[in-house]
Amino acid sequence: MKCKERLIRYAKFDTTSHEGIEEFPSTKGQLVLANALVEELKEIGVADAFVDEYGYVYGSIPANVEGAYAIGLLAHMDTSDQVSGANVNPQVHENYDGNDIVLNPDVIMKVERFPFLKELVGKTLITSDGNTLLGADDKAGIAIIMEVLETYLKRPDLKHGLIRVCFSPDEEIGRGMEHFNYDLFKVDFAYTLDGGETDAIEYECFNAASAVVEIKGISSHPGDAKGKMINALNVAHEFHTMIPADARPEYTEGREGFNSLMDMSGSVDSATLNYIIRNHDAALLEKQKQDFINAAAVLNNKYPEDTVKLTLKDSYRNMREKFEGHYESISLVKTAVQYMKMDYKEIAIRGGTDGAELSWHGLLTPNLGTGGHNYHGIYECCTVEDMEKMVKLVIVILTIATRK
Repeated sequence: MKCKERLIRYAKFDTTSHEGIEEFPSTKGQLVLANALVEELKEIGVADAFVDEYGYVYGSIPANVEGAYAIGLLAHMDTSDQVSGANVNPQVHENYDGNDIVLNPDVIMKVERFPFLKELVGKTLITSDGNTLLGADDKAGIAIIMEVLETYLKRPDLKHGLIRVCFSPDEEIGRGMEHFNYDLFKVDFAYTLDGGETDAIEYECFNAASAVVEIKGISSHPGDAKGKMINALNVAHEFHTMIPADARPEYTEGREGFNSLMDMSGSVDSATLNYIIRNHDAALLEKQKQDFINAAAVLNNKYPEDTVKLTLKDSYRNMREKFEGHYESISLVKTAVQYMKMDYKEIAIRGGTDGAELSWHGLLTPNLGTGGHNYHGIYECCTVEDMEKMVKLVIVILTIATRK
């Protein structure tokens, strides 16, 4: 089974994760995939593969050469809950011709809207049928790692150090490394394969925080509301307009930070807004958080002082500073990319990965790409050729790593 068949197979498992659920993992579907992956790992020869009590899948291939780096490979099993991940029906588009892609009669993936499609002409694309996401984030990463492992197990002549793998749950809700077994996963460094360009390494990510804004209104009959009613929905609108509009994600790129309203709900009596706050610069993130504090203070001065309750919470931190003076994992990728005659890039992630948490715990873990695009939506796609290219790149990295 190759990357193409693996991704199609994994995509059909509903592994959507959900915030606000105390259980770990947050959904049972992730455990179903975890057990299927353990079965597959054992079938290809990973004898020690198992799933632990928290739903993490672990396995390893012992080194067949002395003195090599021990390296970890990780990908996550869950998918975003922004779009349904149930009943995914993957579509394969062979020899893509560069035209608009009809996912279904009502959903068309237009080249005008997604100009990167022009660069994929001639490749084999995998998409959903337009009713769900595909789940290439990060099941493409799992497929790539699986093929790397199978290649080594079929080719004992290929030299490598100790390889450890982990497929983790609940990454999309920021809990992916909450119960990770650092004692078991002892390696020199690791790589996540979690989206992004195939010729790039990512070891810089956002500093992240979240804001929950709870608004308490006062309900009154609208015919007799003057001087009595405080409509929580209107206060919520006021709050949102006080957060800089030009700092929304749809207006930012590169290293520009953003504030994103992810969910809002309510009635006259009460309303809630949920935001995520992101910036590569920690000091600028604090300024963004201050905007929220200031907005809450202004509204609590205008209305009764307990009208707006603001809860700010830090999520993860930029991992770049942890790599200062420790560039072995990055140098290996650069050498491998150049060996394969690819254009080496270093990209700042406009998001976060499990690698950020791992790096802050002392296990340096930059991110590698999978060739996927348009994650977290119905227009998500992935190319078979880029997945296969990543299999080769990872093997080259592991081969160079034998010359420690």
